[in-house]
Order: sequence, then C-alpha cells, then structure tokens
Amino acid sequence: MTHTLGRPDFDVITAWIEPGHRVLDLGCGDGALLKHLLETRGIQGVGVDFEPANVLAALRNGVNVIQGNLENGLTDFADQAFDHVVLSRTLQTVRHTEGILREMLRVGREAVVSFPNFAYWKNLRSVLDGRMPVSEDLPYQWYDSPNVRFFTLLDFEALCGKMGLTVRERRVLDEQGQPVESEDERELNFLGSLAVFRLSHTA
Repeated sequence: MTHTLGRPDFDVITAWIEPGHRVLDLGCGDGALLKHLLETRGIQGVGVDFEPANVLAALRNGVNVIQGNLENGLTDFADQAFDHVVLSRTLQTVRHTEGILREMLRVGREAVVSFPNFAYWKNLRSVLDGRMPVSEDLPYQWYDSPNVRFFTLLDFEALCGKMGLTVRERRVLDEQGQPVESEDERELNFLGSLAVFRLSHTA
C-alpha cells in the first residue's frame, strides 16, 4: 500500500480533517502534511517548528509557518482558534507532555496525536537483546535521538484518562503502516508500531 507522502499516519490524519477546516500543525517539519491538506482539503493551515531549516522548507512549500518552541506553550494562539491541532511523531520529543496536550485542546476543538509505540514487539525484542530499538518509527540511535520520552499505547491511554480527555478515534498501525485490529488491548499494544489518536475534552 502506498502512503501519503510516505507517512501512514498522514493518511489517517487526512481522513479525519474536513474540507475548509482550520489546522495547526505543531512540529510541522517541511510542511508536507499542511501542503497536502491545502491541496486536497482546502484547509486554512498554520505550522510551527523550532528548527530554522524546517521553517525555510515549509515556506518554500507554500505553508504559513511560525518559528517557535513547543516547550513554551501556544501563547501566540487564541482559545479554540482551530478545528484540529496536529502533533505527529513529536510528542515523544516534548518534555512537558501534559502541558502541550492541554494547550492543544485550548487552542483547538480536537487534538490529533501520533507517536511510536515503545511496546511494539520488535522494540521489546531489541531491549531483551541488550540494545535500544531502531526501527521505521524509532529511526534514531540512542545517542542522537531527539526523543526524551519512551511510552506505550496503554501508557498514553492511561494519561488521557487521568487528564479527562476523550479518545474520539484511534488507529494502530504496524511497521508497514497496515492497520492492526484486536479486541485484546495488550495484544494491540504488542503488535502496533505506531498509534494515532483523535482527542477532545470530555463533554
């Protein structure tokens, strides 16, 4: 299966966004997702990234982008200014996890989060073999990784429960980007390499 821009989580995120919606993409990189959403959904989009090279690349992609540090919150944005606030494969690099999730749902109606699942069986096997995992969804060596958090699908769901957040939808994907289905949460946690969540405040 061919995935949008080579990222299976982008396919899931795109399907959740309606035409004309307002989207804020945090840690937007080169702006590829926003560019795709502009072209296919006609969204109103803004990106945020800390790295100057990413900001320049996003501008070249025709994306509105702001240079900013997510650790400082989203104070530049008004309450409920967006329909969706996206944080794709970036949550594990953020130190203030609860703070950024709260901020996402302050400025947006929904938060969309994707992250690598550390409990994926290949990751666990690597650790049992005495080495930190390197995979499609955890592509860095331990010494050059931007990741500061390692957590699992079940850890994240427990955090959502603690914070009173509603999981509106969830998709779990294997390393090839194919959907993983199971009624057993532990099995899902074991077989899924990447998780994508759609969150809102509990009504």
